[in-house]
Amino acid sequence: MSHRLDKVSHLIQEEISLIFLHKIQDTAVGMITVTNVKVTPDLKIARVYFSTMEKEKRQDILKRIREIKGRIRSELAGRISLKFVPDLEFYIDDTPDYVEKMENLFKMIHKDDNEESEK
Repeated sequence: MSHRLDKVSHLIQEEISLIFLHKIQDTAVGMITVTNVKVTPDLKIARVYFSTMEKEKRQDILKRIREIKGRIRSELAGRISLKFVPDLEFYIDDTPDYVEKMENLFKMIHKDDNEESEK
């Protein structure tokens, strides 16, 4: 069953990415990347994770996407062949922020190491 969930998640991710690329011409949303989709085992809910380069506008973009999610779901229904189109829940993917934080910590550690070796 998990293989099917993976296939459905990947299909929904591809199709939603294409919908944002070709159908959603909303300047409030701007350019986003759908990074992951997780579907519940009953295929009723799809959690869609996205990222954007505009960190300061993330919450506004999320709010706008949630406002137009009915339109996105309608577009998705026309593109996939499932008995039921899952309800879409959108979330900001903060993985890039986490990676950036970790990289900065590693740089600080190595900077401290370099300073100690110079003494």
